[in-house]
Amino acid sequence: MRVIIMNMSRLLTLLLSIVLTVLTATAQERKPQNKPYIDLRPMHFGISVGFHMQDIELRNVGPQLITLEDGTTIEEVVVCDQDNWNPGFSVGVLADQLLTKHLSIRLSPTMHFGAKHLMFRHLNRADNEGRMITATQDMKNTYIAFPIDIKFAAERFNNYRPYIIGGINPMINLTSKSQDFVQLKRYDTMIELGLGCDFYLPFFKLIPELKFSYSLVNSLDSGHADELTDANARLYTNAVSSSHSKMITLSFYFE
Repeated sequence: MRVIIMNMSRLLTLLLSIVLTVLTATAQERKPQNKPYIDLRPMHFGISVGFHMQDIELRNVGPQLITLEDGTTIEEVVVCDQDNWNPGFSVGVLADQLLTKHLSIRLSPTMHFGAKHLMFRHLNRADNEGRMITATQDMKNTYIAFPIDIKFAAERFNNYRPYIIGGINPMINLTSKSQDFVQLKRYDTMIELGLGCDFYLPFFKLIPELKFSYSLVNSLDSGHADELTDANARLYTNAVSSSHSKMITLSFYFE
């Protein structure tokens, strides 16, 4: 967990350095400012639209002992992972409370519509043609997120103002119970880090932002195996012992 946060911090620092370098290179002299007093308001409101990619970090249990209908016991090894990234859509609202000239606290309730594609592989079994036996699951997820972030913004130069952001993000999974192999819990909590830049346009402020989120808790519904009506599906459900959700979000805020 600590390694993931350190890597995310290094990546954000590198991206912020690139943004600052580009802005400095392209804006060496002062220009007329659009909406020069907008940052003096104690509170800002806006809306957001964006795209995200959902990922999930799974821990597999390894060998399982399975009792067949005739009473014999065999050992099965099934592993599960997310084999590709599926893009999703995000929409939300924004409330930004100014604390100091460079510091603010931001609430941005957001709905995320997306999915995760899981692949299950039998490591010790094959079909009649010698190919590994596999199974898949399209895990559709709809989240309501309530991120609470601290935003630290640099000094405004002309019509640009880069910033970094970080905070905590409680989430509610609106996906209903199903007979799928893997089911996630109703509630999750993520830590998030990101960066963005305020662009001051003549009539509004446009804010592109890139954010990385990682679940702090085990998001796997460990009791889901008991709810399955198909006993054969429990082999896949019990192959996973824990999970941590991850998300990369590119948002565009309009203030």
